[in-house]
Amino acid sequence: MSTTGEKPVVLSLEGATIQFGGLIAVNNATFELQQGDLFGLIGPNGAGKTTCFNLITGVYKPTSGTIRFQGKEIGGLTPAKIAQMGICRTFQNIRLFPALSVVENVVVGAFLRHRTTLGSAFAYLPSSIRETSALKKEAMDLLEVMDLADVAQARSADLPYGKQRRLEIARAMATRPDLILLDEPAAGMNPQEKEDLQVTVRRIRDDFQKTVLLIEHDMRFVMGLCERIFVLDHGEEIAQGPPEKIRNDPKVIEAYLGEAV
Repeated sequence: MSTTGEKPVVLSLEGATIQFGGLIAVNNATFELQQGDLFGLIGPNGAGKTTCFNLITGVYKPTSGTIRFQGKEIGGLTPAKIAQMGICRTFQNIRLFPALSVVENVVVGAFLRHRTTLGSAFAYLPSSIRETSALKKEAMDLLEVMDLADVAQARSADLPYGKQRRLEIARAMATRPDLILLDEPAAGMNPQEKEDLQVTVRRIRDDFQKTVLLIEHDMRFVMGLCERIFVLDHGEEIAQGPPEKIRNDPKVIEAYLGEAV
């Protein structure tokens, strides 16, 4: 695996490009994440951020360029294969199983790493009972981390919006990823919830040894959490670097219509 300094490179994009007909949605994206990075991907609406996530997670195949995870080319692999390799994500629009309980939603994520199937677990087949019990214990541990243990038996659809966001992260963590992609994790949260989420994301990195790539529109949240930031505008890179550099970059300020970042 290639390295930069002493840290292994977990994810690298080199010239990653995707074109839909005459529209180039992401053009020549080039950046890398080292192990343990808190890395932000920002830009105005329509900049290509979620499209970039979709390239990394296999929803789209790049038109050109390379995407490597832990040194292996993943451009063009299926989302399921990429998830099994150790990349997981949350979504801009929450995608929970609304009729399932909070803990059941997390258990669903854990099935990726276990032999028990979702069908056999819910059918209570003897072969699955022991493993399902272990999965529930693992799920409860993650709910403790995400401050959701007290609502473990509640229907996920009944949770407030901010807690549903946390539940999505817990379910993603249940896949035991090396790299977790968070798509606007602070959306719909109040200021205190955002502060708490910053602490949680740092804990995910520090205590669970994860690498984190996130998209977020709240610039105060990004600047207070991420150590490096990549900025897209109309699918093109306009800046890359630490928060202090990004905050004062004229191209970034212009892209955000002069708003302070």
